[in-house]
Amino acid sequence: MPAARSGRGAGEQALGHPMKWQSLSPNSSSIVKTVQIYASCSTRKLELRLKIFSSNCTRGNVLVMPVKRSALKEMIDRNESCPAGQIPMSYFTCLAYLLKEWTGVEHIEDYLSYAVYLLWVFFPLIIVFLLPGVILLFIYFSIIFVHIYKRKNELKEAYSNDFWDGAKEMLATLWDGHARIWHGYELHGIENIPEGPGLVVFYHGATPVDYIYFMAKLHILQKRTCHVVADHFVFKLPGFKLLLDVVGVMHGSKEECVNALKKGHLVAISPGGVREALFSDETYVVMWGNRKGFAQVAIDAKVPIIPMFTQNVREGIRTLGGIKIFRSLYEHLRLPVVPMYGGFPVKLRTFLGEPIPYEPNVTAEELTAKAKAAVQSLIDKHQKIPGNVFRALMERFQTRQKED
Repeated sequence: MPAARSGRGAGEQALGHPMKWQSLSPNSSSIVKTVQIYASCSTRKLELRLKIFSSNCTRGNVLVMPVKRSALKEMIDRNESCPAGQIPMSYFTCLAYLLKEWTGVEHIEDYLSYAVYLLWVFFPLIIVFLLPGVILLFIYFSIIFVHIYKRKNELKEAYSNDFWDGAKEMLATLWDGHARIWHGYELHGIENIPEGPGLVVFYHGATPVDYIYFMAKLHILQKRTCHVVADHFVFKLPGFKLLLDVVGVMHGSKEECVNALKKGHLVAISPGGVREALFSDETYVVMWGNRKGFAQVAIDAKVPIIPMFTQNVREGIRTLGGIKIFRSLYEHLRLPVVPMYGGFPVKLRTFLGEPIPYEPNVTAEELTAKAKAAVQSLIDKHQKIPGNVFRALMERFQTRQKED
């Protein structure tokens, strides 16, 4: 076979040592060229194996050439061809031939090309569903930080009552930075927060990220911690316990809330809770049902109620709560199993309304109605209905709104 022997001689001369040849039988009438690249663990070298079959030949030959990693990479980067077979090299081609050798699937490069095409088509959709996970990553970063902080300051913990002050300051700075960079976050009406205790009642977005931003800004501006009532499932999330203790998250029993208020703390609660978070939508419907326990807490603790609402909170992250099967799952499991999407960098502004003062003769039902009307008033005043993601994005470029 003259062509093969000519290639053999040229290869031996180029490499400086004889090559290994092996006889194989062709199984195709057309020329098929396969490239296989693999690493040798013992010699830490790469071998480039070319199988050349031809219908015009009665036998096939296998050319095995030891090639260093750097030389092979240079060959691929320059898209050079193998000296014996003149086969153009690329990362995609190498991957296709490798998979073909391992799986035995013919025309696997076509499947790979189609997979890459689908990836590009659905890439925006994938990103939309992955972006909300950034908030979860920030939360777990906060968890890791407080564990490191605790580990580094164990001796101080035994002798200091302000052990967590440094951690709170760092967490507040972290979340406030995220709020300003990603959402251009603004807080309006902070003068409505009393110097003493008070109950903050707020509309719940798809996630409580707006409350986290509010809590961070409040700590930076007033050095105060606002305790918050969370759903029971939050306390079952892996790794959350220490962080929840540090930032003052409570289970929300009546006695626990009243005691915190009587100690002079601020306490925040969303009467709509998880149901409002998952199943309210761009119309910003307040979904409190018959819940009025928060009003009784304010009456028993003799504190004012401060209404709170964040503009565009539904445009940042949305849910698929309109699908009936997800609502049925929630009612059965009482877990937030509704998919979320978004994470858009929309403009977020939190507004604190005028406090509803304590009145000794008011009933829980009456106070609930007043609080709900106050939150609805903030929605009507500051939110365009229905909400629009594009409009909320464009508001990022507007000048800073003056505080009301």
